[in-house]
Amino acid sequence: QVRLVESGGGLMQAGGSLRLSCGASEPLFNTYTMGWFRRPPGQVREFVAAINWNSGITYYADDVKGRSAISKDNAKNTAYLQIDKLKTADTATYVCAVVRISDWYPGMGSGEFDYFGQGTQVTVSS
Repeated sequence: QVRLVESGGGLMQAGGSLRLSCGASEPLFNTYTMGWFRRPPGQVREFVAAINWNSGITYYADDVKGRSAISKDNAKNTAYLQIDKLKTADTATYVCAVVRISDWYPGMGSGEFDYFGQGTQVTVSS
């Protein structure tokens, strides 16, 4: 079972940037995709971004597209999520997850994901 640990959350200012990390407990195979999700207060979990571990193809939700970047470091079994131009609406618990599908894309839905981290809280103040 893959264990995922997120870090990098905290209190941030609107207009600033965040960079979250997600470390996996073991090497991720090229057949995996890693994703970031978030759960705003009182709302359901929503997709943020994902990266196919083999191809490096990335996907973004519309409300972060153009101001975010997901990346990976294979040697460290770690993925990163950067979001710039933060908004108060970015306040949420951010969770990383892994699915054992190499070419996962958002149309497949988050239900396919096999492993989730505990999450890291991000609070954006105005």
